[in-house]
Amino acid sequence: MRTRARRGLAASGLALASLALVVAIGAPLGLFSGQRPADLGVAGGKLRGGDGRPNWVSSQVPAADGHHVAPIATGGDPARAWRALETAVRGEPGSTVVTRGPAYLHAEFASRLMGFVDDAEFALDREAGVIHLRAGARLGIRDFGVNRERMERLRAAVAAARD
Repeated sequence: MRTRARRGLAASGLALASLALVVAIGAPLGLFSGQRPADLGVAGGKLRGGDGRPNWVSSQVPAADGHHVAPIATGGDPARAWRALETAVRGEPGSTVVTRGPAYLHAEFASRLMGFVDDAEFALDREAGVIHLRAGARLGIRDFGVNRERMERLRAAVAAARD
């Protein structure tokens, strides 16, 4: 019986060592970053939609859709809100601004441990007084609410800069 227990412990130790090796080598090599989506950007006034996975949020889907998140209000000065958004995005851990324009921003956010990458897009709609957003994980099925939480932090940062 002791021999079986020792074998089980050895197998568990080997599994943990293998996982640690995958994390240590895989993340720096970008094995968990996925491919940048080819269909990013604004088309017909809209950011891209999502797919069947639950790991994304957007302000341009119906409010009843579980993926919906409210757009960011710009307040009286859309340019100021846009600058505040970019500052907040750059301040997020693991962020890289990929594309920046006068009314469009694409950023990538890499997770600390595994290097999973989420894409976030923002589109300024001056007429409506909002910044539309879309954020989603490139890989996997679940994001455990990370994208929704990040968008809410960015919304709070823009609101604080406006006030």
